[in-house]
Amino acid sequence: MSAFKLGIVRLGRAAGKMKYSLLDEQDISLVERYAFEARVDVCKDGNGASVFAYTYDVQKGRNSGCYLHDLLWERHHGPIPAGLRVKHKNGVSVDNRLDNLQLTVINPSSNSSTEERHRVLRGAELQEHSLYWIAIQQLPTDSFEEVPSVLHHYFNANGEIIEGEDESTTYFECHYPPCTKIESELREFSICGRCQEVRYCGTTCQQRDWTLHKKRCRERKKSKPYERPPDR
Repeated sequence: MSAFKLGIVRLGRAAGKMKYSLLDEQDISLVERYAFEARVDVCKDGNGASVFAYTYDVQKGRNSGCYLHDLLWERHHGPIPAGLRVKHKNGVSVDNRLDNLQLTVINPSSNSSTEERHRVLRGAELQEHSLYWIAIQQLPTDSFEEVPSVLHHYFNANGEIIEGEDESTTYFECHYPPCTKIESELREFSICGRCQEVRYCGTTCQQRDWTLHKKRCRERKKSKPYERPPDR
């Protein structure tokens, strides 16, 4: 088996988690021309959300952009025929290797790509040994909980750009790095009882993430009850 290279592109924070996209070596050069960011696609039927890599030509602006998987497909295979769309075979919506992309028929009666991704992951073990996770593991450990140094754009449940994550309308992804499960409804996942900041799809992921998360987990300070100022 010949050696091959992959590229990891940082997308920024989305769904309460730092997100990255995986690219083939032949597509790494795109970073010289395109900007990348994480974008949340919320199902209009209320069946949760998915996080995708969004990209745009820096000279044309954000409004000229598209999903990265669509750009890659057209770059290597030509225009996407009407009635078809690009999907991720392994259900990881930011794993944009060509081998992980394929065309599928658009079914108007089906419930968005979110249900499809959950169906892929349902009953399966966490993808700790997938190529995507193996690649992400090469990043510095602190990157998984890195505080962004620049302002990123986020999208609320209506698809509108906001200046930060609006927790009242945010679908959270499981905080354990290799797990890409995302809430199918708001506040479905349990929250860390200590820091009250990160969420997990279950106790298994929370236990496996503790080695990393404990370095930054801090007990949230309780707000002091209102004290009446002394009479003067």
